[in-house]
Amino acid sequence: MSHRLSRFFVLAVACLGLAIAPLSAARAEALETPAREAVLIDLSTHTVLFEKNADESMVPSSMTKLMTIYILFEKLAKGAIKMEDMLPVSEKAWRMGGSKMFVRVGERVAVSDLLRGIIVQSGNDACVVVAEGLASTEEAFAAQMMAKGKELGLKGSTFRNASGWPDPEHRMTARDLMVLAEHIIEDFPQYYPLFAETSFKYNNIEQANRDPLLGVVPGADGLKTGHTDEGGYGLVGSAKRDGRRLLLVINGLNTMKERAQESARIMEWGFREFQTYTMAKKGDALAEAKVWQGEDETVPLTVAEDARVTLRRVDRAAMVVKVVYDGPVPAPIQAGDQIASLEISAPDMPVISLPLVAAHGVERQGVFGRIFGSLRYLVTGEAG
Repeated sequence: MSHRLSRFFVLAVACLGLAIAPLSAARAEALETPAREAVLIDLSTHTVLFEKNADESMVPSSMTKLMTIYILFEKLAKGAIKMEDMLPVSEKAWRMGGSKMFVRVGERVAVSDLLRGIIVQSGNDACVVVAEGLASTEEAFAAQMMAKGKELGLKGSTFRNASGWPDPEHRMTARDLMVLAEHIIEDFPQYYPLFAETSFKYNNIEQANRDPLLGVVPGADGLKTGHTDEGGYGLVGSAKRDGRRLLLVINGLNTMKERAQESARIMEWGFREFQTYTMAKKGDALAEAKVWQGEDETVPLTVAEDARVTLRRVDRAAMVVKVVYDGPVPAPIQAGDQIASLEISAPDMPVISLPLVAAHGVERQGVFGRIFGSLRYLVTGEAG
């Protein structure tokens, strides 16, 4: 008998934790907010804890500046520009209204100062200086923003300027802002601490960071606020505690006070209601799969990387974890081959499937072993 057996094996395993698939919502109905758009994720496992109108087109206001910052960070990381480089201030930049760094027309400003002018002071003028310095015109820089957004997977973003200055075609979604902020945090850890600076002084004018979470929510360390009449008050904020990082995007609130209260309330809710668990470590044997015509009758199954998962604390006791595979698995098997999946279910969430791989290889039996195994299957129904 030379063909592979076709059986579907389901093995119960000890419950060590619970996984949620990337960007899958978990009991969002448990939280309500007056924010028009919102999304809260746990970056340690890429789990969405809450979302509301996350894919609706919205006015991003000054939260747009995260894309300007991303492009500048990228050029710094690649060595295309340096912190000490000086960029000229045009009349257009000097005349920008709204929040300002208060650059002066005709002067040259260090990139290090411009970064703080954008991150801490939310300077529209600083954004124009950067845009013109990197791309000659703000319009050309907006085209770079569009290209970078496509590269990063932003699906609902249209950029028309570097600052988020009102323009009917300048739009983003809360989910796109979340993706962008995640890239900033993970792609540029060497620059990210700039977001935690609480104040910056330029031209003898000191301004405080507008982020309402800094110094209020334990672990908060940035990113960016925004406000326009159409967009309302918004925030992209992050906080890290005990190895967990939560990232929040909210928009469409009515006042600065409401923004501060809602952002703190939602962030604390995420840390309080959810927990991240290590379900298995790389190399841990979770179960064994039967092998067809191999030198070993079974092969241990493990995870290729540490499996860390996030769920509501109250749901952990009710979860069910199973190992599922189509087998017996035909030899030869190479170490690291994906041959099974870990399926996890819990109340109010979809079934999640995580890959399991062979912990070591299994050689194929010789011809006599295969013949004996086939005969044994015909007689007993047991593979081997």
